[in-house]
Amino acid sequence: MRVAIRFCLAVPVGWTLLILACGLGLGALILNIPPLRWSVKVLGVGYLLWLAWRLMRQTSLSGQVEGKLLQIGFMQGVLLQFVNIKAWMLALTVTAGWVVSAGGLAAPNPNERLAIVAPLMAFFAFSSNFTYAAAGSLMRGWLEKGQRLRWFNRFLAMVLAATGAWMLLV
Repeated sequence: MRVAIRFCLAVPVGWTLLILACGLGLGALILNIPPLRWSVKVLGVGYLLWLAWRLMRQTSLSGQVEGKLLQIGFMQGVLLQFVNIKAWMLALTVTAGWVVSAGGLAAPNPNERLAIVAPLMAFFAFSSNFTYAAAGSLMRGWLEKGQRLRWFNRFLAMVLAATGAWMLLV
């Protein structure tokens, strides 16, 4: 858990920078160029399906990754958000759906909306990553027994695949 804290603190910083970039125009650029928008969507869904496939195959908690590879520095955690396709998809959805739009019309106050949503999303980024790290730390011993990890991973893989399929429809 101690190793994860640095990452849990870095994600909100990267997330805030990403949502600010999307809210200040990068999101509009991506959303208004259909091939670019579809590329982000297809890459995002492909990434989710790849993660689901990898998760479905994972059967052990040990011996899979060197400990050094898991030690991500603060700046790496910040920059990782800019290559995290899930973060891009959420940032684009939030900025297009609420920051710059109000009931289908242009929002009269997009900067105020961005000032509201950025700290909320930073809080969400920290709390969700911290909760995930804490749950993983607490469940590690339980998941190592018998076939629990295999079934847990299969369930999560199905959730990821269903999320990817749903994203194609939206």
